[in-house]
Amino acid sequence: MTARIVATTQEHLDVFDIKDNVVLLKNGTSCVILQTTAVNFDLLSEIEQDAIIAAFSMLLNSITFSLQVVLRSKKLDISKYIEKVQKVESKITDPLLKYQMESYRKFVQEFITQNEVLDKRFYIVIPSIASGGEAPGVGAFDWISRLMGTHKKTINVDIEKTLREAKVQLMPKVEHMVKEFNRLSIKARPLTTQELVELYFDIYNPSSVHGQRIRTSVSDYTTAIVNPAIIEE
Repeated sequence: MTARIVATTQEHLDVFDIKDNVVLLKNGTSCVILQTTAVNFDLLSEIEQDAIIAAFSMLLNSITFSLQVVLRSKKLDISKYIEKVQKVESKITDPLLKYQMESYRKFVQEFITQNEVLDKRFYIVIPSIASGGEAPGVGAFDWISRLMGTHKKTINVDIEKTLREAKVQLMPKVEHMVKEFNRLSIKARPLTTQELVELYFDIYNPSSVHGQRIRTSVSDYTTAIVNPAIIEE
């Protein structure tokens, strides 16, 4: 008798599904992820800095629920940008403009060889409350519980029910955070389903081609992690 065992990457993730711009977790909870812009605090005047500090204090005092703040730094691949510059350079006929474009390209190439160019993204994760009023055991980016052996087992997730509860619990919190961030001159918006899938794909596949588009069908992003094994009995 032979049995085929197929392992997929999803068995090792906390994410059960992503639907309607909501991340559904395997412990029965859900979360919404906001992406925010940033403010260069050092470039502000003293009056502006005081205003930002006061607005940030109001934001902190207004939060009555749990959330996660995630800062993600990623080395930026600008090889495609260099290729575009070279194409533009090759089409320039004016000698002076061509020289200036060539100087610019060489400057950028030399700069990236001596310095790392980082792409920084800022996220706010707003989780739902598990049934019974307990805080969720696993967050959207929280792997500490698994490392400490407190990771909860997967339960049967009712997707439609979880989505309904998520919209009731999370949407007012999302609107509140967006409004408070506006006081800081920071734009915040919820990530769409497509963006969430691409974000998680990029996190778990850092060596993949930059800018690869991932479809949102569950069957599309459920990828085998090992080859099927055949066990002889």
